[in-house]
Amino acid sequence: MAPLIGITSCTQHTQDFPKHRVGAEYIGAIASACNALPVLIPALGSDLDIAGLLERLDGILLTGSPSNVDPARYGSVPEAADLALDLDRDATTFPLIHQALAKGVPLFGICRGFQELNVALGGSLHQFVHLQAGMMDHRWHDTDPLEVQYRMAHSVALAPGGILQNILGGKETIQVNSLHWQGVKDLSPALSVEAFAEDGLVEAVSVMGAPAFALAVQWHPEYKALENPVSMALFGAFAEACNARLASRGKT
Repeated sequence: MAPLIGITSCTQHTQDFPKHRVGAEYIGAIASACNALPVLIPALGSDLDIAGLLERLDGILLTGSPSNVDPARYGSVPEAADLALDLDRDATTFPLIHQALAKGVPLFGICRGFQELNVALGGSLHQFVHLQAGMMDHRWHDTDPLEVQYRMAHSVALAPGGILQNILGGKETIQVNSLHWQGVKDLSPALSVEAFAEDGLVEAVSVMGAPAFALAVQWHPEYKALENPVSMALFGAFAEACNARLASRGKT
């Protein structure tokens, strides 16, 4: 049997009915790089039976998104009137993170999912990294072709002896893409830094003392994952943890 991996959705409001959406790259990475069955998790907030869902899932992927975590979640206010928010997603992913960690469900966060993990566990965010003194511009141009948007943009240094460095076979630095304008301001006390960008911005974290895989990255390993050895190593480690949970569920 293949493990069941839940993938968090965003809400999209159009002229007709609201929609729950997930980028195809996330679904494809779970299906191909993890050899798992993707299960889309709708952004239903308190209407979603998270406890019941986690009894059936072997892992959680917290996806990236065009939207941002509501600044009220970390005691702030929007610094721009057009800051894209998704309150339904926040209302779903925050309790999902806490319950998944408590139950030992493997958790992998990407971009917004990385930021959600930090905020859910008590950290805060820079709403506009490029406006911070000494920080690089980590944004992308959405008018560029995808291969340009997702190109390798900068290097990150891996924390010596960290979980991520171990997954990547002892590498000291790797090249990553960069498609975000928000980032970690105050790191959650529950998180350990796994990688830094050249400007010191935190690019990867793990949950200290987590009973299962609990890692998040700021970049996008899901893009053409099968062509990227770093991405394959990340999804491979996640899949290994999900398969272990599947095996343990089969014994209960």
